[in-house]
Amino acid sequence: MNISDYVNGFVALFAISNPIGNLPIYIGLTANRSQKQRQQIIRTASITFTIILIVSCFIGEAILSAFGISIASFRVAGGFLIFIVGFHMLQAKTSEVKHTSEENEEAQTANSIAIVPLALPLLAGPGTISSTIVLAHKTQSITDKLGLSIAIIVLGNLIFIVYSFAPMIGRFLGKTGMNIVTRLMGLVTMAMAVEFMANGLGTLFPGWK
Repeated sequence: MNISDYVNGFVALFAISNPIGNLPIYIGLTANRSQKQRQQIIRTASITFTIILIVSCFIGEAILSAFGISIASFRVAGGFLIFIVGFHMLQAKTSEVKHTSEENEEAQTANSIAIVPLALPLLAGPGTISSTIVLAHKTQSITDKLGLSIAIIVLGNLIFIVYSFAPMIGRFLGKTGMNIVTRLMGLVTMAMAVEFMANGLGTLFPGWK
């Protein structure tokens, strides 16, 4: 992998995790929390997000192999899942693949929302994890995986910064601005999903190429 691959991977994971689009949910869930509590939630969520993706990077493909699932089949299934997430983002909605209304109601009364639902499944949802495993499949060495892990760590820190300034960003962008960002990220996500499915189908059915 080269620098452009890491940058593309970073952009892809940023688009699917969609921290900007998820800001309204975070703001709603932490409305009654103190500043200190919100900072602790953000810190825990960003660290958990980073750990989940790094674990997926290193052992995700091994877990698939243990279940007898080829990476080509996973590309198709993961691409379809990512497409659904992107389609909902294009409508400025949060896909229930990532977060359901029942989970949102439960989170309102939960003592800690940092891990569930903020880190998982809002940020590190099925689409983000699927993308990480597919990106990790492209790595040829432990050095490449470490490079991808660094990109994930940078993304985790960026999420921490974004959510630290959540109220300010929310006021600056407004509902319309966040919807525009979500739609743009949704378009990128859907395009990437089609690429995943095309590559997977091309491997499963070589004659299609």
